[in-house]
Amino acid sequence: MASTPPNIDAFKREVDEELRREQIASVWRRWGLWIVGAIFLGLAIFGGVLWWNISQTKKSHAEGEAVAHVFTDMSEGRSQDAEKKLKPFTESDIDGYRAAAKLATAGLRQAANDSKSAIAGYKAVAEDESLAKPYRDLALIRWTAAEYDSMKPQDVVTRLKPLAVKGNPWFGSAGEMVAIAYLNLNKPELAGPLFAAIANDEAVPESIRRRTRQMAGLLGVDAVAQPDGEKK
Repeated sequence: MASTPPNIDAFKREVDEELRREQIASVWRRWGLWIVGAIFLGLAIFGGVLWWNISQTKKSHAEGEAVAHVFTDMSEGRSQDAEKKLKPFTESDIDGYRAAAKLATAGLRQAANDSKSAIAGYKAVAEDESLAKPYRDLALIRWTAAEYDSMKPQDVVTRLKPLAVKGNPWFGSAGEMVAIAYLNLNKPELAGPLFAAIANDEAVPESIRRRTRQMAGLLGVDAVAQPDGEKK
């Protein structure tokens, strides 16, 4: 009997597998040390990144404790040398600590009647786009309050009107200053409803709500919130 011809497909697979083995062996002979080196380099980089993250977390915790200690001292009346203690944190890589330190420093200068320096400090934070918006908005409020008496009423409105809206965290503070500016512009028709809106917003601090309720009443606007069923 004649022998059966070998299966062509099986033969091709064997040839392909042999070629792959030879190619792998050739690549390893030529690049083996480089491949091993790349693996170790990758592990070293991963380890370095892991270490950096851990060290940054430790640094963040350490800075947080130090900043909190300074603020505790200030809240308890021990503000001597507070500005000196805050200075290192004004250059912090962590936005929150840097903003808090700069705002607190400006506040200390304002308390010391150094209005010019305080205003400059608040303005710098308000205009620092590297900081998150909540920090800049707070600085804008304090900056405006610090120089309110020297500002034109329309400038107050222009600066704070974007914050003087219900739902904004600074609605109470910004809205009150804007409403007073409206009065100075002889626009009680704008001031009254704004005072009333602030007074009826439960998210606004109670001290501001009381003041704005009184102002709304003086302007003839009812600022006493009523249950829905009692509204006219």
